[in-house]
Amino acid sequence: MALSPQTLTEAERRVVAAWAADCAERVLPLFEAEAPDDDGTRSGIERARAYARGELDTATEIRNRFRSGRPAHAVSAPAAVAAARSAAQAAAVSHMGAHALGAAAYAAKAAGLAAPDAGVARVAELAWQLGRMSPAVRAALAKLPALGSDAAGPLGPGLLTRGAPAESIRALQAAIVDRGSD
Repeated sequence: MALSPQTLTEAERRVVAAWAADCAERVLPLFEAEAPDDDGTRSGIERARAYARGELDTATEIRNRFRSGRPAHAVSAPAAVAAARSAAQAAAVSHMGAHALGAAAYAAKAAGLAAPDAGVARVAELAWQLGRMSPAVRAALAKLPALGSDAAGPLGPGLLTRGAPAESIRALQAAIVDRGSD
């Protein structure tokens, strides 16, 4: 069975899971301010980190991946919803590496929604994310197909291909390609 190019190898998924968790954790306070007693979002980030360290296996995390999406339904503030979605995307990296870009995109969206100048905040968040990419993360993410060019995963038709998440993923992918050619 051929894997989607959005999957990445297990080793690459472990590398990008740590970066995705970093992205999601930056906006976690936006979720926790609205739902301080809901630890599902934090748990998703912690599971992504544990997966990155090799403490959790892929099969178990695939079974658990939908647990991290539930907190997004428990809040109403748009920034809190985006922060919860960022954590859910980070937790899903064990299943498919392309979710790392989803975690980053929703973190940038959350940062923008929480700021007086959404555009400036989103660009600043993307710059931070790019600065946190190790060469291994950059190399793994550079293997992913361009947003919208492969229908078999999160970069295909769906929430990540519209609005602010799509703009952020396109910006990240363009920066990864540009820096890769230096």
